[in-house]
Amino acid sequence: MSGSLDFKNLVNYLNQKLDVKGDVSGITQFKGGYSNLTFKFQTPEKTFVIRRAPFGEKISKAHDMGREVSVLQALQKAGYPKAPKPVLFCEDSDIFEAPFFVMEHVDGFILRNKIPQGISISPEEFHSLSQSAIDCLLELHQLELVNSGLINLGKPAGYVQRQVDGWSERYFRAKTDELPELERAIEWLQSEIPINKNTGFIHNDFKYDNLVLNPENIKEIKAVLDWEMATVGDPLMDLGTTLAYWCESSDPEALKLFNISHLPGNMTRSEVIQYYGQNSKLDMSEMLFYYIFGIVKVAVIAQQIYKRFKQGNASDPRFGGLIHVVEASGKKAIKSLETQKI
Repeated sequence: MSGSLDFKNLVNYLNQKLDVKGDVSGITQFKGGYSNLTFKFQTPEKTFVIRRAPFGEKISKAHDMGREVSVLQALQKAGYPKAPKPVLFCEDSDIFEAPFFVMEHVDGFILRNKIPQGISISPEEFHSLSQSAIDCLLELHQLELVNSGLINLGKPAGYVQRQVDGWSERYFRAKTDELPELERAIEWLQSEIPINKNTGFIHNDFKYDNLVLNPENIKEIKAVLDWEMATVGDPLMDLGTTLAYWCESSDPEALKLFNISHLPGNMTRSEVIQYYGQNSKLDMSEMLFYYIFGIVKVAVIAQQIYKRFKQGNASDPRFGGLIHVVEASGKKAIKSLETQKI
């Protein structure tokens, strides 16, 4: 838990608004994330989760707490069962030094970069989990948009071009080191925008560490978390980001920080693409573009966090090593372009 945050005002506010009886000792910070700050608020009656933006420079819309609440509300209206229910949104920065929101707590466990202590996962279970994860992604991509109101969360026309332009611009704003491979990959993306125009609801950060799993049945996904970048756009852009996080055993160690998919039993990236294609009507012929986009996006996210660290706005020592993720991502992208393999 960050020592620079004052929790007294927050607790008083939550006790008043939620009619609960909690104190500062009931607040603990969830460890392991690289983006928004997430806390558990334990009271005698109930458990809540609190999310607020990280310290330092805001990154586009990724830390807009109000927008994330809007996404969760829209998913509730759409009848999507795996999105936590939002409870409260507060715009007043005086309460918790930034806007924040409260949502329900979903019991379960999360796979980050190692298996939690006391849990054993066999290769067969990992294979089932990897299929369940892609089934979950497919379900999101195939949600009805108009009647549910989800269509209002994004602007699908021109989505791919805007994303390539936006992430390219973000990289150069956050640039700290000369990494020619990544810049070559950005140039390639800008010249290879696909003609196909696909539309669906997309999560934009879909990987194992954003899934709450049932410890009694590993393949059961109880909830999907971190909806701050969700929108309406090309589902294959979402799949490309997932593939970029979906590391394999032969990938550089720096790229294994964000997903545990390299352990035995998990589907390979090629198998993920094949499985997704078998259960979708989308044209998968240009997946190399979407994968390279995903790699560049992951690199830019890491670069933005690394810059915050260098500027003194983030003290987590893990952030200091993220420049290696940026460098490895650029080299991975160029290798994939040269070999035409994902």
